[in-house]
Amino acid sequence: MASKLQQLQSKACQATQFLSKHGTTYYKQMLEQNKQFIQEPPTVEKCNELSKQLFYTRLASVPGRYESFWKEVDYVKHLWKNRQELKVEDAGIAALFGMECFAWYCAGEIVGRGFTFTGYYV
Repeated sequence: MASKLQQLQSKACQATQFLSKHGTTYYKQMLEQNKQFIQEPPTVEKCNELSKQLFYTRLASVPGRYESFWKEVDYVKHLWKNRQELKVEDAGIAALFGMECFAWYCAGEIVGRGFTFTGYYV
């Protein structure tokens, strides 16, 4: 156990040394590559303005999302009415989607419990 701890400390020390040598170069390179996204002057007021723009832009997109949601619901209702004509491929896609939703739910539960698997018997 002590050897594992010493190995971990050694790796952490190597990573720290690498970052101290190459961190500023990477930082400057990243800023240079993405300079078209940087707002000038970089002030608190500008950041507050941008956050408000993002918030109200997202808020303005709600009616379009609402409309799209109800179109999807109508499509599902139409499929359910005509389920006799449903193809195997469509049923398979729906089943996979349901399984994916369940998997994301389980993953969220695990993350919410702090990555513990208590309560599940696998």
